[in-house]
Amino acid sequence: MKSVQSLKRRATPVVEWALPLWTRGPAGRETPEDLFRVLYAGWLVAFAFKVLGASWDVSWHFKWLRDDLAPPHLLNSVGTAVALGLTVVHLYTGYGVDRPAQRLIGWGTGVFLLAVPLDLINHRVNGLDITSWSPSHMLLYIGTLLMICGVIRGWSMGAPAGRARTAVLGALFVFLFENVWFPAQHQEYGVFGLAAWDRGKPEAEPILLQFAADQMGRPVDRVMMANFTLPVPDAVYPLYAAGAAMIVLIVARMMIGRMFAATSVAAAYVAYRTLIWPLLAVAGFPHSAVPVFLIAGAVAVDLAFLIPIPVVRAVVGALGVTVVLDQALRVQNALFTSPPLVPPTTMLAGGVLLAALWLGAEWFARRRRPKAQDMEAVVSATAAP
Repeated sequence: MKSVQSLKRRATPVVEWALPLWTRGPAGRETPEDLFRVLYAGWLVAFAFKVLGASWDVSWHFKWLRDDLAPPHLLNSVGTAVALGLTVVHLYTGYGVDRPAQRLIGWGTGVFLLAVPLDLINHRVNGLDITSWSPSHMLLYIGTLLMICGVIRGWSMGAPAGRARTAVLGALFVFLFENVWFPAQHQEYGVFGLAAWDRGKPEAEPILLQFAADQMGRPVDRVMMANFTLPVPDAVYPLYAAGAAMIVLIVARMMIGRMFAATSVAAAYVAYRTLIWPLLAVAGFPHSAVPVFLIAGAVAVDLAFLIPIPVVRAVVGALGVTVVLDQALRVQNALFTSPPLVPPTTMLAGGVLLAALWLGAEWFARRRRPKAQDMEAVVSATAAP
């Protein structure tokens, strides 16, 4: 009884503060400073839960049969619930976002919520579907991508200049980078899974392996295991690193505007993967390769921004980043482990793709760079009641 009364006493001031703010309004309306901080602190909490759940989830699915109510799914659902609540606040009140940010957050949340039942139906119809590259899984990533992009825009438009703005912007780009890189983890877990099979000590439970073999219509053998652990062509991993991963770091460098911003984002992600790896391993979950080579590519991105001419920066930078990324991946493969390597010429396609994306980003940055004054109403410095 005392705990209920104590909780009520603590909740009362919060409710009294929040209720007067719960009014419908257009995007970009003047936002109290304390409310702005609360909203974006909530987004950091939401994305943190989603990342923790996702990290556990990919490891879980390399060991156990799928379960809709598995602990990783529940942990991820906490983050989704927080994100949904924040989306409702932004859409209804218009606080903390301009119109583009509001639309990105709304559409992203909508796509994600649509993808959840589609993914459940997909698993019911197609069974295991462990690959991270399936259409229903990609919808989940796309929804989260749009959501985080909206939050990045909202924060960058409304937060005052200073260290806090830079730090939170960097953290949001780490979350964005994690979401974009997530499907590539399949190969990072898969290379360990196949190696464990070759050692005669498979990491996956027998019921999971038998289920996968039944789906493929063959016995539990190495061919089945290779299709189970590494279902996409080997070239996908390095090409995805050159295109998708590096363009996120390039945009991060542009928006944060600090030297070695891209390196900081990549290093933070790799540090997280390095810390979560032994925790999962101690708990008995499968191992994975950690993409340390991405840090080398990030350094190359930051160094490319020393070139003052945007077009030259994009073309020369894409070439340099691709070469550095390819060589770093080969060093990682020799010293530690990585997904299977491909001939260096394969990276040429990745370099061309990156150059096109980089040129597009430079063009967009010059012509559509958001300005703080474009927001109809800036964050107001009102004190909390």
